[in-house]
Amino acid sequence: MKYYFIVNPLAGGGKMQKQISAEIEKLPVKSDCEIYITKCVKDATAFVKKVCSEHTGEEMRFIACGGDGTINEVFNGAVGYDKVSVTCYPCGSGNDLVKSFGSVEKFLNIPALISAPTQKLDLIKVGDRYCDNVTNFGFDTKVAETVNIDRAKNGHGKKSSYAKGVIKALFTAMKTKCTIVADGENLTPDGVITFCTLANGQYVGGSFKCAPRAKTNDALIEVCIAKPLPAIKVPVLIPMYMKGTHLDNMDKFDFLVYRQAKKIEVTAHQSNFAYSLDGEIIYTDHFTAEIVESALDLAVPD
Repeated sequence: MKYYFIVNPLAGGGKMQKQISAEIEKLPVKSDCEIYITKCVKDATAFVKKVCSEHTGEEMRFIACGGDGTINEVFNGAVGYDKVSVTCYPCGSGNDLVKSFGSVEKFLNIPALISAPTQKLDLIKVGDRYCDNVTNFGFDTKVAETVNIDRAKNGHGKKSSYAKGVIKALFTAMKTKCTIVADGENLTPDGVITFCTLANGQYVGGSFKCAPRAKTNDALIEVCIAKPLPAIKVPVLIPMYMKGTHLDNMDKFDFLVYRQAKKIEVTAHQSNFAYSLDGEIIYTDHFTAEIVESALDLAVPD
């Protein structure tokens, strides 16, 4: 098998390439390993597709070395190819996807990533892109905008950026006008929400357990909507949203709507509507999100 380490040069404060190279030198399969340093946005996707198309039928494993954005790019490149597995060395600011599989630390063991068994991973197809973790909009997208501004200023994300974004969104993004239809059911008859999360994984924003019941291989999208809520309830909801206990307390929150679905259609009723796909902000007034069952083979260390 050939192993490709796709490294975001900004991840981990720019020190990852040297560290990963040193670890690879210790491997008995080091001659089968290659490091690729990404050059720009979407470069990881283009590289993975190029390698897969040039070596059709060969066994390959792509290790995304960076945060959730790098992971998303690598996974998008690998979709649809046989004998290809993916995994990640999570050294970004959030590392949300891997938290659905327990300890983040077990993914920081390169020998374990090389030998790890695979399991099926669902993806959510949103437009012409694939989401491996979470797509959200409304309040959460305003938060992501703040995170991205910080990333542009610093060259990388900060763990404090998400909290900063939450505070800002409290004053600017409590109402978003849209219609959300899940498997034919209109979940927003009033046409307005505070936020909506479409999840394959459980975590978002580094520490928020937005979808505690999510499984990455159950062929279902977790849909959680917060209708407009009184500001007085926000300080109560946020700690529960962090811990993942909000769905267990829906009797206290009549503004929460929860479903599991295979296809969701979203139509905006306002200008500048956007959604965040694994952290990337995309502006549109309409999109569909549909589960793609067993889209990838994901290597998960024991």
